[in-house]
Amino acid sequence: MNRQPAVAGTFYPRAATAVAAEAARLVAQGDDGPPAPAIAVVSPHAGWMYSGALAGKLFAGVAVPERVLVIAPNHTGRGPRASIWSGPAGSSWQLPGLDVPVDELFVSALRAEAPLLRADREAHEDEHAIEVLLPLLAARQPKLRLAAIVLGGLGFPECEALGAAVARAIGRADGPTLIVASSDMSHYLTDDEARATDRLALAPLGAADARALYDTVRAHGITMCGYIPATVALVAARALGATRATVVAYATSADAGADRDRVVGYAAVRVDA
Repeated sequence: MNRQPAVAGTFYPRAATAVAAEAARLVAQGDDGPPAPAIAVVSPHAGWMYSGALAGKLFAGVAVPERVLVIAPNHTGRGPRASIWSGPAGSSWQLPGLDVPVDELFVSALRAEAPLLRADREAHEDEHAIEVLLPLLAARQPKLRLAAIVLGGLGFPECEALGAAVARAIGRADGPTLIVASSDMSHYLTDDEARATDRLALAPLGAADARALYDTVRAHGITMCGYIPATVALVAARALGATRATVVAYATSADAGADRDRVVGYAAVRVDA
């Protein structure tokens, strides 16, 4: 069974030709130099009209390998707290004009390393936070293969254990894996409030400090939807040799013309050795 598109026509175009053209435009290289490998990234996942430029700028600067692990928050509340998409051999995520195969060998390795992960589809079927990134990643890597995890409600010790398990699976796999934590920042504050609040979370993100990110978001009630995926990604990245993180870009929905009294924040971050 393949995963069918859930938000084509709302978060990004519905027509295959429009998806391909817009994704290519968003990930077109700028003047920041050639793409380079990264251990992990944190990418926004809103509709392309709001955060596509940030996600595109992020991926344009990354040498995207054939295998990516996308870790997303659970917006629907369905399924287990730690869900990994697993299907029969040959299964894929289907999008307009695009078929991204699931790397079942790597999925099996992740499940063996991390008992917390449960094979599940319910948490993924209507979840947008992975789907909206796949055309952008595929525009950078036509041979893209996917492992997809959806998380919600994890304490820091669980994040730490899962991040360590992810690092072990990546370390033992053939070839490189890019970890993509999918997250928007604060939600539905004024533009000024969102920027001030997001600076609190961007400080530990920019320091690649998983514990400080988790604690800061919880202590200040920051509505960063993917702080758990980002925490797991930072733990894994540190175990894989990461020493630094860079905030590539930040914006709010007001920058795309939305209401300044009720915005969502977006950050693009890369984590490197």
